[in-house]
Amino acid sequence: MKTDILYQHGTLGALVPGLLNGTQKLSELLTHGDFGIGTLTGLNGELIILAGTVYQVQASGQVVVITDGDVPFANVHFAAFGASSPVAVQTAEAAEATMLSQIGTRNLFAAVSIHGQFDDMTTRAVKAQHRPFPGLAATAADQAVFSRDQVTGTLMGYWSPQLYAGMASPGFHLHFLSDAHDFGGHVLDFAGAAGDLATQVFSDVQLHLPTADQEFLQADLDGDLLADITKAEH
Repeated sequence: MKTDILYQHGTLGALVPGLLNGTQKLSELLTHGDFGIGTLTGLNGELIILAGTVYQVQASGQVVVITDGDVPFANVHFAAFGASSPVAVQTAEAAEATMLSQIGTRNLFAAVSIHGQFDDMTTRAVKAQHRPFPGLAATAADQAVFSRDQVTGTLMGYWSPQLYAGMASPGFHLHFLSDAHDFGGHVLDFAGAAGDLATQVFSDVQLHLPTADQEFLQADLDGDLLADITKAEH
């Protein structure tokens, strides 16, 4: 089990024109890590993977544990976080600056986790899309937004350097799951975070591509995808 490798299936850039078909089994994904984030076919909800358990935050707001499904995009790794340190910040921007400072560089991929209490947490889950799949920008507009005050849980996800934009969304890509497992999703904003911060930096990134998926192989992905990625993810 290698803990210095970040494994990624698919790319965010491929989601932009609507390549939303799941191209890897969840069971296969979990052979590459026990901590991560992702989504299912048709961008059906947001996935949070903690200690090998996969939680799906659905557009209804319900959180369910799943053991089967197909992913068009996901990041996972085997958790081996360094020693945690206390963090207390008032804004998401301050939290991100603190996380980046602990990572120690802007130029390597890293995982982050803050477990603690949040004064306010706003998340989203995209509604399941059906064929013909729309593009990423359209799906982001068709999302359910949730908010919770004074919630305890885990803020988690990854830092991706600007250098690799298109493969992933530059900056932080964060999801959240409450300790009660009744609230979560893709993080849009948060405030008043107090808890324990841990980070894990990777020396290697394994990008797995859907080599058997004809839609991906025949798609024209030569356009400027970054603007749509940024609009959808932030």
